[in-house]
Amino acid sequence: MKTIIYYFTGTGNSLAAAKKVAAILGDCELLPIASLKNTNGEIVPQAERVGIVCPVYDAGLPRIVAEFAGRLDISHARYSFAIVTLGGTGVSALHQLNGILSRKSGRRLDSAFAVKMPGNFPPFKKIDSQENRKGVLKSADRRLAEILGIIDKGTTISPRFSPLSSLVKFLTYGRFIKNVNGADKDFSVSDTCTSCGICVKVCPVGNITLEHDRPSWQHHCELCCACLNFCPSEAIQLAVLLGSEGRGRYRHPGVRIEDLKAQRGEKS
Repeated sequence: MKTIIYYFTGTGNSLAAAKKVAAILGDCELLPIASLKNTNGEIVPQAERVGIVCPVYDAGLPRIVAEFAGRLDISHARYSFAIVTLGGTGVSALHQLNGILSRKSGRRLDSAFAVKMPGNFPPFKKIDSQENRKGVLKSADRRLAEILGIIDKGTTISPRFSPLSSLVKFLTYGRFIKNVNGADKDFSVSDTCTSCGICVKVCPVGNITLEHDRPSWQHHCELCCACLNFCPSEAIQLAVLLGSEGRGRYRHPGVRIEDLKAQRGEKS
């Protein structure tokens, strides 16, 4: 059975999950959602099985994923699934996705899952130690193995309901989705910047350019924090909540800079 997995990733958790699923299922094509951002019209997958893998932002979907889902027609797929990766709570993102797909295709996902992975937003929570991150990633691998068995069998599983996730989404997501594109106003860059251009390469939506050898944000941000977490000198800071200075950085150890660049449909 041919499978297409559409994915969006900021610091690699969702891409790593998508790759693991694709490797086991076989006959699977990975398509970055960011590469479809500037295309028009309905998206009709040419596959019997369709998956979506993405992170959770403020207990909901990234804006780019929500907009993509509104164009995706899964009505002809034999089986559809979604996996969201999260550092805290966010099952409500799966219910949000089901609602969007129901309105577009007249059907919900056949199965939907949440996988806890290391957090990557230091202004909210200081990045865990390397030892703790390894433990979280091992648990995530075990969870993904369970999910793969369910998907491979074509089992139907609805996302569970989480009152906490629903409350967080109710309180924060509306503000997030309204302001996310301009959220890059809170990024800054220090004198430790080496003008390496990695931030430009890893931004999934091409929101960063180098001006006078320093990153400049163009105000169509997704707040994925790839620029923040991939900066080798930690020169990029984010001045929200508790700030990012001295609070650590995270990128999935199995994901390369070239993988992030490829999200935009560009070759390394």
